[in-house]
Amino acid sequence: MDTPASPSAPIPPLQGVRVLDVSTRVAGPYCSCVLAEFGADVVKIEQPGQGDPYRSVGTMTAEGSSLNFLNDNRNKRSMTLDLHTEAGAEIFKRMAADADMVVENFRPGTLEKWGLGYDVLEAANPGLILVRVSAYGQSGPYSGRAGVARLAYGFAGISYLCGQADGPPLYPGTNALGDYIAGQCAATGALLAYIARGRHGRGQVVDVSLYESLLRMLDELVPAYAMTGYVRERSGASSPHTVPSNHYRTRDGNWITLSASSSQMFRRLAEEMGHPELADRFPTSAARVRNRDEVERYVCAWVAGMTRDQAIEAGLRCGVPIGPINSVRDLFEDPHVRRRGTLRTVAGDAGTPVTLVDTTPRLSRDAGGIRALGPRMGEHTESILRQLGMSNDDIAALRTARVI
Repeated sequence: MDTPASPSAPIPPLQGVRVLDVSTRVAGPYCSCVLAEFGADVVKIEQPGQGDPYRSVGTMTAEGSSLNFLNDNRNKRSMTLDLHTEAGAEIFKRMAADADMVVENFRPGTLEKWGLGYDVLEAANPGLILVRVSAYGQSGPYSGRAGVARLAYGFAGISYLCGQADGPPLYPGTNALGDYIAGQCAATGALLAYIARGRHGRGQVVDVSLYESLLRMLDELVPAYAMTGYVRERSGASSPHTVPSNHYRTRDGNWITLSASSSQMFRRLAEEMGHPELADRFPTSAARVRNRDEVERYVCAWVAGMTRDQAIEAGLRCGVPIGPINSVRDLFEDPHVRRRGTLRTVAGDAGTPVTLVDTTPRLSRDAGGIRALGPRMGEHTESILRQLGMSNDDIAALRTARVI
């Protein structure tokens, strides 16, 4: 359990909240990671002898687990427990009876198959919150299908929008971007359910799907289609409603992004480019959108005559949103990232320094934090079982039966 904070130290907002995390890979673990960063006591339950498959996906470390795992399971305790077995399921039910939340991202119906559906868990703990993350949600004709972020990008219409107008749909961002978005939605749902429980005393199921988490991010596409039948097509890096708003290559071969989203901004930009007449030729957003190619030619030529730093300085000088398109190397070298402390280095059990993105969001009074990297598989199994009142002989018998 959490060590009580000293009187002078800020108390994490979720201190005392107990979470059982039976999820694997990204979306579920990231949800519980957010909770752990803000003080929740999260017990990660893994299959004996196997563990979370994400332990071996990505760059391996001296800790014996991948950077992916160490990052998305920080601040958690690890317990091995075979939920497929009757004994394992019974132990889990005992733990759930004293928990506030359970987080899972199995294919819908899996917990029910093990005799651990919400009806069973709720009977033992009416206040329990079950957070369920899946590809298509807990209901509907596709609910039983397996799915990963790549499929969700396609299903939710994200991939359809990514790429050049005359090219194929492309993959948006990192492998796990959709999982992280769903995980953040799940963490929000968990906290909403926790607040609601404080009002009416009952737990509930939080149902999060990968595709709906992404679909919610598609600005006006859904209402625009319903109203007008308009289907937005791929348009590269440009914005459908704002011109200029694009990625531009600088003289030194770098890329910057710029967006003059109002007529006032465009007038200042036109003056900075040495073509103040453009503001009169294209005085409205609609006029600039209609003459997209011509406006963009001016901006492309202007940016191409400068280095990245010169272009950013010019954009800042005229008050137009502008910035670099960074590689991860650029981020490590950026003075703003350094001053904010966005990246934090934590030492693992093997002494390996691991650099992570620090906790977000930032609270002015009740800060979250990274107390430890993802745990070793089963590192806390025995201590957790002893908290349940089990003896050394009990634990030895469970280990012999491969329940833990």
